[in-house]
Amino acid sequence: MNPLSIGLFAWALLVALQPAWYLWLAPPANGNGGLALAFTLPPLLLPLLALRTSARRALLWVGIVALFYFCHGIVAAWVYPAARMPALLEVLLCVVLIGTLGW
Repeated sequence: MNPLSIGLFAWALLVALQPAWYLWLAPPANGNGGLALAFTLPPLLLPLLALRTSARRALLWVGIVALFYFCHGIVAAWVYPAARMPALLEVLLCVVLIGTLGW
């Protein structure tokens, strides 16, 4: 598999993780998973606009956005024990995604 495919796959998994996390695996304490998705999903979908012109450019934008998700995953894993598994999965996917940019 080439790095571009791995990066795009990690991006897709990161997008799929958000609804799974906030609606099923570790819903927010206030029970409003939809509000959490309203804040976490759009930044991951925004690079789809660049996908039309170049997959590499879209992956670059996702890599920049993934830095925020990396930090979010670290903080969530540290602070919310109930969300530790999806948070560490988010961190792993961000590391893979950002790693493919350097590859």
